[in-house]
Amino acid sequence: MYILKDEEVQKLINKEFARQQNELEMIASENYVSKEVMMAYSNVFTNKYSEWYPGKRYYWWNQVVDEIEILCQQRALQIFKLDSTVWWVNVQPLSGSPANLAVYLWVLNPHDKILWMSLDDGWHLSHGHPLNASGLYYQIIPYWVNEKTHLIDYDVLLEKALREKPQLILAWFSAYPRNIDWKKFSEVADEVEKLHGYRPILMADIAHIAWLIAWEVIEWPFEYFDIVTTTTHKTLRWPRWALIYFRNKEFTKNWKIETLEKAINRWVFPGLQWWPHEHIIAAKAIAFGEILNWDFKDYARRVVENSKVLAEELIARWWPVFTDWTDNHIVLLDVTHYYDKDDEWMATEVTGKTAEHVLEKIWISVNKNKFPFDPRWALDPSWLRLWTPAITTRWLWVDEMRQIAHIISEALMNSRNEEKLSELKSQVLEICKKFPLSY
Repeated sequence: MYILKDEEVQKLINKEFARQQNELEMIASENYVSKEVMMAYSNVFTNKYSEWYPGKRYYWWNQVVDEIEILCQQRALQIFKLDSTVWWVNVQPLSGSPANLAVYLWVLNPHDKILWMSLDDGWHLSHGHPLNASGLYYQIIPYWVNEKTHLIDYDVLLEKALREKPQLILAWFSAYPRNIDWKKFSEVADEVEKLHGYRPILMADIAHIAWLIAWEVIEWPFEYFDIVTTTTHKTLRWPRWALIYFRNKEFTKNWKIETLEKAINRWVFPGLQWWPHEHIIAAKAIAFGEILNWDFKDYARRVVENSKVLAEELIARWWPVFTDWTDNHIVLLDVTHYYDKDDEWMATEVTGKTAEHVLEKIWISVNKNKFPFDPRWALDPSWLRLWTPAITTRWLWVDEMRQIAHIISEALMNSRNEEKLSELKSQVLEICKKFPLSY
C-alpha cells in the first residue's frame, strides 16, 4: 500500500486501518471494498472535467472519459441481467440521497404525494424525513407494518393508494428484515389505474439488498417497477456512489410527454450536481467487473445464511428479534428486554444507545435504531440493527455467527462487568486475527 509523505495523515490512516482490522463490523451499510477497487480510487480520471454525458460533453477531450462511463453503464446493466433496449442506467449520482431526490424532482411537482413506508417502520432519511428535502417538498403518505406480525400490511398499502391517489409509490427500506412482495406493489398500481384512470410511478430503492438481488438470493424487482435506485456499497461492497436504473419509456408531467432517460439525466446533471467524478466511475467499472467475473453467489448466500444463524442464536438466548426472523442480511434486536427461562418478560440494564457503547468496548460495531411501536425516542431507542455482509466479506461463517451471538448476548447481560467485557473483547480480537482483511 502506498505510504504518504504527509506523516500526520498517514498516521491517521494507519490508525483507522488498525481499527477496522481488529473489530467486527456489523453497522448496517458498511462493508469492505476489494484492494483493486480501493486502488482504483486514485487514477488520472480525477484530473478531467467531464460535465454532461457521453457524446454530449461541454468540454473537449473526453473521448476516453466517455469510454469508461459507457463501460460502467454496460456492466451496471449486466449485473442485474437487464436488457438495454428496455432499461438504462445513470451512473453519475454521488450518493443515494441525491439519486432518490433526482427521481422525485423529475416525476413530481412540489406538494405531490408519495406513498412510502412510515418513518417508524423501517424508513430512510431520503424517504420522507421532515429534515430531508423529500419530506419538505412533498406530501408523505405512510404505509406501515401490521401491529401483530410486524410484516408490511399490504391491505393498508392498497387502501392508502386508492384513497390518497399518490403520484409515486416507493418500495424498500433501510431497516426491514423480511422479503418484499414486489408484485403486490404492481397490483396496487393496477388498482389505482382502474379506479382513477392513471398509474402511479413505481420506484424501488434496493440500496441495502442490491447484491442479494443480483445473485437471485432475493427476488428481482425490475419486472414490476419503473425506476430502481441503489447505492453501490452496502451489500455490493463497491465504491461509495449510487445508480439510477429506469425503463426506456415515456411519462406525462404537467401535460407534457417526456422520456424517463431525458428527465432523469437532466435532474442528475445539471439539476442537482455538476461534473461527475470519473475516477470513482472507473472504480465502479472495476467493481462491476468483479461481480461479473468472480463467483460471488456463494458470498451472497453466506450473507443471508449468516444472518439467519445470528437471529436463530439470539432467539435461543431469549432475546426478542423483530418479526421473529430475518430473510435478508439484517437482524433487529430489542436490547431492553429478554425472556427468562420461565418465559417471563424481563427488563435489562441497557437501551439501544448504551448497547452501542457496550459493544464498542469489546470492538463490535453496531448501530441503534428505532422500530415500530418502540416507546423510546429515536436517539436512544430500544433496538439494535445488526447486519452480516461486512463480516461475511472476511469469510466468517456459521460457527463464527454462533460465537458472535454468544458474545453479544454476554456483553449485554454483563454491561457493567468490565472484567467480563475485557474477556469478550479478547474473543473478538481472536476472531479478527483468524479472519484478517485482505489488505
